Order: sequence, then C-alpha cells, then structure tokens
Amino acid sequence: MIDLLYEPWPWYVAGPVIGLTVPLLLLAGGKMFGVSANLRHTCAACNFGNVDFFNYDWKTAGKWNFAFLAGSIIGGFLAGYVFANPDPINLASSTIADLQALGIQDFDGLVPDDLFAWSSLGTATGLTVLGLGGFLVGFGARYAGGCTSGHAISGLSDLQLASLLAVIGFFIGGLLMTYLIYPLIL
Repeated sequence: MIDLLYEPWPWYVAGPVIGLTVPLLLLAGGKMFGVSANLRHTCAACNFGNVDFFNYDWKTAGKWNFAFLAGSIIGGFLAGYVFANPDPINLASSTIADLQALGIQDFDGLVPDDLFAWSSLGTATGLTVLGLGGFLVGFGARYAGGCTSGHAISGLSDLQLASLLAVIGFFIGGLLMTYLIYPLIL
C-alpha cells in the first residue's frame, strides 16, 4: 500500500479522485477547487491604496483558499522530497532529442537543471520575469473569474459556459504559443 505513494498514479485513479473532489467540496461547504482567489485575498491583506475591491473580510473569505494553498505546498514538498521516486523520469527519445537540440543535456531530476537552475532564476532578469509573469498570470486569472484549474475542473463540472469558453481559449493559447510564438523566441 505504501508503494502507491512512491509512484505516479495512473490516470484512471487520479482522474476520478480529482473529479470526485469537486462535488465533495461543493457539498461540504460550497467551496470551489482552485487557488487564484489567493491573489485577491493577499492583496486585500496588504490593501495599501484602500481600493474598494479589496475592502472585505479577507480573513474569513480567504481561510479556505489559504488552507488549500498551504496543503498544495506541503503536498508538493512531500511528493518531491519525502516520497520522491528515485528512478529517472521516462522520457520519449524524440523529447530528449528535441530538448538536446535546445541545449538541455541534464535529465536527472524532475526538471532539467540546464533550464531551471537557481543561478538563472536568481538573476535580475530571472526575478523580473518570475515576478512580473506571476503577477500577470495571477491578475489575468482573477480577471477571468478563475484559474485554469478552477475553470477546467470546477467550472466545467458545474456546466458553466464561461468556463468552457475559457478552457477552449487556454488550449488555443497553448497551441499558439507552442507552435507559433515559442519557435520564434528560441
């Protein structure tokens, strides 16, 4: 049984677990699956400019979101360090060839050190891209009424047309980035 914690779960187990989490959260207290509301709660806690949008009881409204976020961080730590699978990640040979063509040679960890090294992220450019990109993604998710997980998991299961349109837009944006924009950048 403990071996289940050291291996990735197959899609036919993980999918239903996530799928059943949504109605359980709704039944247990009207909670939605997603974390993008945390940006609004964090801004409300810091409300420096006394903006009306952030004037609400963020401690009560954000309790569930902050608990969900903390659980996600703790779960990620447990999965990445405590229950980490020591076997190398099984990548397709075509994926390895494509990554090597981009100059990535190290395939030992969960993510290539050639791409995600602290030496790159700790630079002024790396911190600017992370900070600005994180803010824009967070702002965009709140402006769109939810993040990708909120729309794709909670919104679609709630049969919301706006979520269906958002998810279609996410896929179109991903495809455009992957096949049109990203090749121009590299």
